[in-house]
Amino acid sequence: MKNKKLRFRQVHLDFHTSPVIEGIGTAFDKKQFQNALLEGHVNSITCFSSCHHGWSYHPTVKGTIHPHLNFDLLRAQMDAAHEIDVKVPVYLTAGVDNMIAEKHPEWREINHKGQYSGWVSSTLEPGFKTLCFHSPYLDYLCGKIEEVVRQYPDADGIFLDIISQEDCCCEFCMEEMKQNNLNPLSKEDRLKNARSGLEKYYKRTCEAVKSLNPDMPVFHNSGNIPMGRRSVFQWFSHQELESLPTGGWGYDHFPLTARYASTTGQDFLGMTGKFHTTWGEFGGFKTADALRYECAAMIALGAKCSIGDQLHPQGLMDSSTYRIIGEAYKEVEEKEPWCVDAVGCADIGMLSCVANKERLTDLWDPSNRDHSADVGASRFLLEGHYLFDVIDDECDFSRYKVLVLPDEIKVDSYLKQKINTYLSSGGKLFLSGESGLDEEGSPLFDLGADVGDESPYSPDYILPEIKYQPDNIDSPMVMYAKSRRLVVKEGISLGSVLDPYFNRAYDHFCSHQHAPFDPDKTEFSCGVRKGNILYLPHRIFTLYRSYGAVMHRQFLERAFHDLMKNDFSVTTNLPSTARLVVNRQERESRTVIHFLYGNTVTRGGGMALVGGVGGEGVPPRSVEIIENLLPLSNVELSIKMDKPSQVYLEPQHLEPEFYEWKDGVLTVKVDTFTCHQMVVAED
Repeated sequence: MKNKKLRFRQVHLDFHTSPVIEGIGTAFDKKQFQNALLEGHVNSITCFSSCHHGWSYHPTVKGTIHPHLNFDLLRAQMDAAHEIDVKVPVYLTAGVDNMIAEKHPEWREINHKGQYSGWVSSTLEPGFKTLCFHSPYLDYLCGKIEEVVRQYPDADGIFLDIISQEDCCCEFCMEEMKQNNLNPLSKEDRLKNARSGLEKYYKRTCEAVKSLNPDMPVFHNSGNIPMGRRSVFQWFSHQELESLPTGGWGYDHFPLTARYASTTGQDFLGMTGKFHTTWGEFGGFKTADALRYECAAMIALGAKCSIGDQLHPQGLMDSSTYRIIGEAYKEVEEKEPWCVDAVGCADIGMLSCVANKERLTDLWDPSNRDHSADVGASRFLLEGHYLFDVIDDECDFSRYKVLVLPDEIKVDSYLKQKINTYLSSGGKLFLSGESGLDEEGSPLFDLGADVGDESPYSPDYILPEIKYQPDNIDSPMVMYAKSRRLVVKEGISLGSVLDPYFNRAYDHFCSHQHAPFDPDKTEFSCGVRKGNILYLPHRIFTLYRSYGAVMHRQFLERAFHDLMKNDFSVTTNLPSTARLVVNRQERESRTVIHFLYGNTVTRGGGMALVGGVGGEGVPPRSVEIIENLLPLSNVELSIKMDKPSQVYLEPQHLEPEFYEWKDGVLTVKVDTFTCHQMVVAED
């Protein structure tokens, strides 16, 4: 049996090819294909059976071969790759298929207004069309999957893309809802029907694969890991975390999703792209330094790597692309021994708003990859170099010293009981905004304070007590938004709230933005701590995501450290723009510390993405890039651990400039590093 573990250095080779382009695959050359993979240090490549245009790239009875392809391109790619020990998972489009949508328009998704759903609604728009899983399209898709598994038993997996099911009102969904006594006029019932369609898809497609080859890996891509939806993980052999920093995801998206994926127990890889923007871009290139950093971040966070590329219709691999990929993957290849089966260390469990069960109503919402409270909390934790996991309520809370519930976590009876058990065992709890409040806005935990309605003022100001004040600031700080009215009774107040003179209105306003603060303090507090519970009444993580104010982060840090009594496993002098990860390799009896530094800059300002990754309603944006990697000097770190037998830097195989172990703490100093440095401490 083949080793089914994911490899570290994968390429995802897109091949969505128009039927009006001729000469498909005519420039494919086995040696040129192999040489590109070797130059790129690639050891796994996803190749296409079928694309979003609907065409197959091999002889087929169930599908339709591209009209200008006259040989088995998939077999040629697979044989060439296997000959040099490169794995080949096989890609099939699933739910997006223009050829079949035009042949069977009755299989298309239709919204409750009677319009076609999907990436395009008009026949005059260029773009891809989505199909409904309650329609006979699912039979067609499963037939194609079975055919591929039979024709290519040596495939190294099945990659199905891009899985979604809207609250469709096509004739098949209307009949399905009728049979199940669901009301199509009710969005809740339409979503219930959509969920059953998605469940049907997972079951049928996995059966199509596993009935023929029980050991064949299967992955279903929806543009993001389905956080909180653990019931669907039974249908996944692994996870692939699509996260293209320059394509709209940004550089802080992958750490958030990776820290959740690491809690699932499944093997996973990160997926970036070689593109300057995102999928579908021909002739766009990311710098080698950017890929070096992105891949280093993946392996540090416990993931394998996948880099997206797009094959030219003639089948010729792009030499520039694989030269750039090779710069990153040759470093990954060197570092793999210190990343195999590595498990992240964490002091903190951050409950995700996206994964909060009370929020899990819609099946797939692209905005979930950018939830403000999650992003703000993750950035705060990343920039403070805290060790954390992103979790849902099915995780084991006892692993963590503190739970962070950012801004919008709704606590049901199950989660409340689980948190109470955790607190009774000495755990700590950090709440903000609406988290931990019931539907009436009353606290579900003993905060030592009363929580009232939202303030009528926006924004308001806070004047923290001295120990919580940011650097050099002892004046009231604007919070840019409303807060809950918090009156401290038995807990410790973190400081006062000051209201503005008035809200801005046509008949009374002051200056360009908001009114200044009224110097008279209110009776309300900007935070409270009672024992092991901290509560801040502002949606502070959403604020931090939106405004990025350093003073907000420093206030958060001081409040957080007070709750924790500075009981953190690691302290470091890394700047907030650097990243820190600590992993454990139990089999090798060693701890691996990762320093990461990629200095990002914002360029452009009018980038507009289309074709399923942008378009109507998505504003033009700037792009966050890494052009050059700069060295970082005089890095220090202290970590609580038993006395190590040896400490060394990898992959240099050298001792650090300085290290000592004293009183249960290892202190390490690194003179300088660029991009990524591993410090290894063996037991």
